Amino acid sequence: MGPAGAEYLTREAWAHLEQCEEVWLRTKFHPAVAGLPQGVQARSFDDLYDTDKEISHVLANIVARVLELGKREQGVTYCVPGSPFVAEETVSEVVKAVANTDIPIRLIDGVSFIEPVCSALGIDPHPQMVLADALHQAELEVPSFPPTLPALISQIDNSYEASQLKLTLMANYPEEHPVVLVHNAGTPDERVEKLPLHAIDQSPHLGMLSCLYLPPLKKGASFEDFQQIIARLRRYDGCPWDREQTHLSLRPYLLEETYEVLEALDQQDSPHLREELGDLLLQIGLHAQIAAEDEDFLMSEVLQTINSKLIRRHPHVFSAVNADSVDKVLTNWEKIKADEREKNGESQKGMLDGIPLSLPALSQANQIQKRAKRVGFDWHTIEPVIAKVYEELDELREAKTDEERQSESGDVLFAVVNLARWLKVDPEIALRETNQRFRKRFSYIEKKAADQGRSLDQLSFEEMDQLWEEAKTVLESEVNGELDG
Repeated sequence: MGPAGAEYLTREAWAHLEQCEEVWLRTKFHPAVAGLPQGVQARSFDDLYDTDKEISHVLANIVARVLELGKREQGVTYCVPGSPFVAEETVSEVVKAVANTDIPIRLIDGVSFIEPVCSALGIDPHPQMVLADALHQAELEVPSFPPTLPALISQIDNSYEASQLKLTLMANYPEEHPVVLVHNAGTPDERVEKLPLHAIDQSPHLGMLSCLYLPPLKKGASFEDFQQIIARLRRYDGCPWDREQTHLSLRPYLLEETYEVLEALDQQDSPHLREELGDLLLQIGLHAQIAAEDEDFLMSEVLQTINSKLIRRHPHVFSAVNADSVDKVLTNWEKIKADEREKNGESQKGMLDGIPLSLPALSQANQIQKRAKRVGFDWHTIEPVIAKVYEELDELREAKTDEERQSESGDVLFAVVNLARWLKVDPEIALRETNQRFRKRFSYIEKKAADQGRSLDQLSFEEMDQLWEEAKTVLESEVNGELDG
């Protein structure tokens, strides 16, 4: 039916319509309907939109009725807005349904909505513009396309759909991002409306012929841009340092960047965290690029693997499994992992086999205890947990040899980690925070000694201890002052 009035109908479409006695319209609310050849009886599926608010059900019902009508001796002429294979799900579904039958089908192409919209915008969609559907995007939490490509989003019929859509888009775009709404492109009522993204649901002109044009963000804001930069660095004429790196040579940098992310988290420094997450992502990108060059795997396979795993291991989110508590989630998680190992033909592993030996000792102990708890190997109350700490301290006090003292010290630490777990405290984070507090207080002592023109070794322990207590008071008041501010 074309994108607007009957003047957009092709000669082939017009010739066919002239010899029709009856046509079925996906919707009669289309500018070309008024210009159909005289004598054509126009019927529509608009009643389906009135009886069911779920658009997927409506489209499925339209397809079913078109197929039923097509079984008649005279067949059916089904008319859709625009062009049959551009933003028209029902046509593709009808074609699929008749593919293995003896029902003949004829497709008559038309001008899509894209041509008049691009003319109204004064842009050429070639070579990179994304075409997306508003209803599909509105169902997502994050847009399904990179923000550094221009995008045209169709079928924004009303303010509610626009509101849902903008919430999705604002996951990747600033709320003030300048966008363009195009209404009734190709008709005498054509309107081009420039406004910020957050205001699209406030437009009074939204209707069945409304589209949203999203100009791209600056280059460098998409994962694809990041991949391209990494690949360019590794190219034969790229950076000599990056080109010579291997999986093994990058190991220390991966560990270093991980700890720098942890430091930024400890400091609760958002700008620093943003930068350090990027540095950590660089390491992942380099490893994926090296693997691609070695023909081991692609970044797309890395993403497919983790996406599939997340969906598979969260059936309580992505399917009908019920898990309304953390304990149920973790129990399901272990069962799913066991099923995966069995399916992959892997030998049966113990509960603790998946805990990396490279983890810091406190984190490793915490993970060991959490996994043991999943199968019921844990006390029922906290009292024996506390008693165990004192018991291990007594055994450490009674240790006679270096080997015994080392072993008993480990038992004390393990018991303290267990107590922290019961108190819902991450022992690794707790100790890192304590280390940070010690560093700050010790630096205070150093500064005070320097202010007196003395070095630390010139201070007695009692003097340092007095400055330590002073540092606790001063630094705590500074922190409280920042929180109050």
